[in-house]
Amino acid sequence: MKKRVIQYFKNLFGTIIVLSLVGILIIISLNGSFEYGNNPSRLNLDNEGPYIFYKNDSILTINYIRGNKSDGFYLDKKEYTSNSKNIVANCYFPLDSTTFNFTVKSNFETPKTIYNDKQPIMAISDIESGYKTFRDFLITNKVIDKNLHWTFKKGHLVLIGDFVDRGFSTTQVLWFIYKLEQEAKKQGGHVHFIIGNHELYNMQGKYKSASYKYYGVASILGKQHHDLYDKNSFIGKWISSKNSLELINGNLFTHGGIHPDFSNYNITIDEVNQINRANYYQSYYPKPQKNVNQLIISSKNGICWYRGYFNGNLSQQEVEKGINAFNAQTVVVGHTLQRKVTKLYNGKVYAIDVKHPKDYNKNWPRKTSEGLLIQNNRYFRVSSTGTKEEI
Repeated sequence: MKKRVIQYFKNLFGTIIVLSLVGILIIISLNGSFEYGNNPSRLNLDNEGPYIFYKNDSILTINYIRGNKSDGFYLDKKEYTSNSKNIVANCYFPLDSTTFNFTVKSNFETPKTIYNDKQPIMAISDIESGYKTFRDFLITNKVIDKNLHWTFKKGHLVLIGDFVDRGFSTTQVLWFIYKLEQEAKKQGGHVHFIIGNHELYNMQGKYKSASYKYYGVASILGKQHHDLYDKNSFIGKWISSKNSLELINGNLFTHGGIHPDFSNYNITIDEVNQINRANYYQSYYPKPQKNVNQLIISSKNGICWYRGYFNGNLSQQEVEKGINAFNAQTVVVGHTLQRKVTKLYNGKVYAIDVKHPKDYNKNWPRKTSEGLLIQNNRYFRVSSTGTKEEI
């Protein structure tokens, strides 16, 4: 009897080991990882902000959260006229107790859609609220210096969507983009914030992927979660001015991809962006009629959502039909996770969504950020460690 019990537990233990190893291999094969070691500062709300809202068209209310869970929270609140020129704000990052400053300017300009200047392009996507990861990648690859100032001269930094959700540094990431956008412009450079499906989620009040931290933030502000990015929110209004498709030096940039059916319509990139912007705050639902509007905003085939390059069903000709519809030589996309920045379809598609490290926890296997550098019509995989490899 004793021997049978011992043998039973040996078999059970062996089965558990085998299943665990199989599970680990499956996770790794799917480019996943285990997260561990959560840093408690992820929920530090003291100095969190700024959260800026329009009181009316002429007044801006700038809010910083102060306090802690034990002593209670309160708002440090100031009002300014919306046309004030010298509103200096700061954004605090609790993980390493750093701060960056920027000037608040409420005159948003809709970005251009087509650029042709032969300047270098650095593209990265799907940062998902990882401020430290994003910041350090840009420092290592000489887009900014250690003081967080723009050093990429007249180059293009292209951010291909999903810079929000799934993390605890959404506010820091968004204000950092806002800051870099201003600095780049002064030097003749450009920061292109391309809208992804998770930016759409937040504008449309869908928060299934948002960190629970921001429910607390909204409550302290006396608001609902959906108010953080609505039309009365400064950051929401800024995001909603952005494009979802741009052509830069012959390369299309969009979060999801270009469905081949775009070749059936005579439509410009400007018109695509106008239609998408008009629907940023509207949840998509399919209608019986088939037209270009439905194609653009579709949550399956629309350019913020499309995954057709990765299901094995497209021919080279079909891929090129969509790209040729906009007179481009290639398309660069995020949205669909890759092991590494990857060239597909004979260089017509570059997929750059990789699993970036998180700010407030560790991963096993350890993840390394990657992006795409386009320089002199050559395409390079670049990493957060400074490596550069032509692909």
